[in-house]
Amino acid sequence: MVARIYRPARTAMQSGKAQSREWLLVYEPEVAKRVEPLMGYTSSSDMNSQIRLSFDTRDLAIDYAERNQIPYRVEEAQEATRRKMSYSENFKYDRRQPWTH
Repeated sequence: MVARIYRPARTAMQSGKAQSREWLLVYEPEVAKRVEPLMGYTSSSDMNSQIRLSFDTRDLAIDYAERNQIPYRVEEAQEATRRKMSYSENFKYDRRQPWTH
């Protein structure tokens, strides 16, 4: 029962940083999910997969795991690599790619 501590990346539909500042503690699945044959639902008998704890900082999440003797793995957050542009840069005369309609 290993827990994963990470900071989630923002979704493709987000332009802001909502729900990407907190750190999450999520248990790794112990049992693979299976498809129920009659209705086709995906289910699992692993109850720890439903636990999702959020913390303000990485250190608080690590302290919680150590205090409760939970083995954990920390995944460092990756920052955005895309260069921020302003709207006016779309119309610069010295663009690398020509702007078309």
